[in-house]
Amino acid sequence: MNKLSYVGNNFGSGVTKRNSLCRYFVGVLNKDSGQMEVYNAEIFNMQPLLSDNLIPDDTKDYQNKSFREKVDLCIEAFGTSKQKRALNSRRMNAVGNDMLNTAVTKAAANVIDAKGVTALIQDVAQDDVQNMSIFLPPCHEDADKPEHVYKFEDILSPAEYEALKGPAAAFINITPEEITKKTEEKSHCSFVLEELKFLPVDEKSRDHKARCLWFLDILVKFSFLKVIKKKHPMGPECPHIISRKLMKNFTSLTYNNGSVQNLISASMKTKITSYVIALALHINKFQIDLTVLQNDMKLHESRMMDIAKAMRLKISKAKGLPGLENDQNHKLGTLSLPLPAQKTSGNQRKRKKMN
Repeated sequence: MNKLSYVGNNFGSGVTKRNSLCRYFVGVLNKDSGQMEVYNAEIFNMQPLLSDNLIPDDTKDYQNKSFREKVDLCIEAFGTSKQKRALNSRRMNAVGNDMLNTAVTKAAANVIDAKGVTALIQDVAQDDVQNMSIFLPPCHEDADKPEHVYKFEDILSPAEYEALKGPAAAFINITPEEITKKTEEKSHCSFVLEELKFLPVDEKSRDHKARCLWFLDILVKFSFLKVIKKKHPMGPECPHIISRKLMKNFTSLTYNNGSVQNLISASMKTKITSYVIALALHINKFQIDLTVLQNDMKLHESRMMDIAKAMRLKISKAKGLPGLENDQNHKLGTLSLPLPAQKTSGNQRKRKKMN
């Protein structure tokens, strides 16, 4: 007489409910020694298998499952209580995310139907302009003079301006030979080297311009850093109050390997550029060569023009300065009243056109 086969499941919908406070064991009696060995066991019902095939040959459904699904099956069968709770929690979150995505998609469709695509595009363009303005110096649109649009005090406080007297002293008595040497060494940005050739004769004006040029040069050099690891990244000659200003106003905080770091992000690069432009306007009677500053900041022309337009500058063309990008058409930026209307960037105009 053939033996009858039995099978049982210890996982799945048909599993026997067991008391979690109990432990189950199986005893195996050794007939020769009369001793019994005890083993940990799980309790489940055995049912007779009325089939010639004890092991199913069709494993196609299992093979088609993803690696994640196969791991989940293993957790269901053999995982600890903690792993099973984590699996259930993940599945519940997945369901919740699906419901949230459906709700968001439906809400977005309702907004589009109610407002229209054109109006939404205009809103996005306006939002982009407002986001850009966060990284610009405070703009006083009701100013009666160009020098009051971006006030000097918003760029450098009186205490910061006073601290620049020491380091800027090297610029005050600089000679043409020293300027030539610095140009060859590229120790300063092109804008600063060019303006050093035209320092005023008047002592007070000369000192003022020297301080502004020194701070502008520090801003340009600071913009090239990525992650700030030093307390005084611009060296010991940089006054403490200026180092603190750079770290506080022109870096973003980021977390890396459990520590806080100061990072010069793309938005911070934009902010530094806008302050460089504002300071250059004060230095050069509110008309500046944007192409020179663009080269100094190592920016694309489109990005420089976007920032200049956001700062309400009027853009015009001019021939390049001697020795700088031969025959290159330079762009001049002029700050004059009344201020032109704020315009969206080139990318936004392209997006409108495509739609």
